[in-house]
Amino acid sequence: MAAQYSADFEKALQVGRPPTIKKLFPNSKALIVSGKVVDRAMIAKGKAITMAANGRNYFVIRGVLMAAQRANCPIIIEIAKSEGGQKAYCAVNYWNMARIVDALCNELGITVPVAIHADHYGIKNDKDLKAAMVEIPTMFEAGITSIAIDASHLPDDQNLLANLAINPAIPAWAGLETEVGEIKGNQGLSTVDEAKFLIQGLNARGIFPDWIALNNGTTHGIEASDAGIQVGLTAEIHQALAPYKVNGAQHGTSGNSSERLREIANRTATTKANVATALQMISWGLEVNDYGNAQLDAAGNFIKVAGEGMTEELWAEVVAYAESKGWKKGDYKNLNLPFENKLLAQPTEIRERMAKRVEEFAYKMLTEVLNAADTAPLAIAAIIAAGSHDVGPKGSPIEKAGDWTDEKIVERAKTIASDKGPAGNFDD
Repeated sequence: MAAQYSADFEKALQVGRPPTIKKLFPNSKALIVSGKVVDRAMIAKGKAITMAANGRNYFVIRGVLMAAQRANCPIIIEIAKSEGGQKAYCAVNYWNMARIVDALCNELGITVPVAIHADHYGIKNDKDLKAAMVEIPTMFEAGITSIAIDASHLPDDQNLLANLAINPAIPAWAGLETEVGEIKGNQGLSTVDEAKFLIQGLNARGIFPDWIALNNGTTHGIEASDAGIQVGLTAEIHQALAPYKVNGAQHGTSGNSSERLREIANRTATTKANVATALQMISWGLEVNDYGNAQLDAAGNFIKVAGEGMTEELWAEVVAYAESKGWKKGDYKNLNLPFENKLLAQPTEIRERMAKRVEEFAYKMLTEVLNAADTAPLAIAAIIAAGSHDVGPKGSPIEKAGDWTDEKIVERAKTIASDKGPAGNFDD
């Protein structure tokens, strides 16, 4: 059945696609937009969050796009540096994700706006920063429309200075996320002072992020407990940042209950919720609970649901491969790259049920948990009102640049009392 394109959609398609997207896909009917557009739609509805789905495989991307179309809400498809950078553990990456999304939008007749987000673009040292100045432009040339600069591994002053240094490589029209505090569960929790320091310093230099991500008590990957996101802490920090008009990006959503996610939507300024591990497990056909946390049997093994996801034969091969590598449950994410082509080589009905399972989970989350239903017209309205792919910044100058020179940033950081938590590799 041919897609039905409204007059407003056609108008948004003409003016709302960034120049990089128009160059890549000159004849496309996919409304690929800046992450700013998606954020604005959630704000317009109020107490609404859209899903930022980590497209670790083709089936996740396909299923989430179908869910977004059903829910009539804009969506973010993303991949993190560890998942899709130069040392990726997924076949989907920073440089092919937009092409996959564009092809699927045209095939499926998707008419909701879609942003292509580079998540957790990590900068840990000067070498990373130098490489980023070369690499980030190539990612936008390949169709990225939004980025999260993650220098949260660094001390507060170096985090801010890295964000300032990298900003010239990011198009002004692009969605921008920044981060304070590594995702370490209940250790090294972010504070109001740390978050304000980062946002105030950026504001003083004319940079107005759309989102800030916090270490607010969550983890990446499979949740071992239901301790989860600290909503009160999140609300307190968001309230302190209200004058700067920056919204929240919630990382590590997998494994948190629907009730807690609804509370985040109602009590905080969050407009973006990252979902990665849950969607991967669901596409594979594993048993998950209400909020996407994979369930284990009495022997501590994942439970494959018969007739769901990939074939039982392929799952047995997956498990055998993981065991041959000595991989634990948290390492199963590394199976994405070696098995993507084997998954794509399954019969049509298997591929379709993999995507459908993702669709059903994502649709329920968008409509019943995150309050994102029917926000696509709000995103399109924002594009039409701006008459451009660039809807502009939300924030405006508050801080004085003279108070936030590089030297003063270093001195100011010394006054912040913070606990960064344990050292270690917390990438995902």
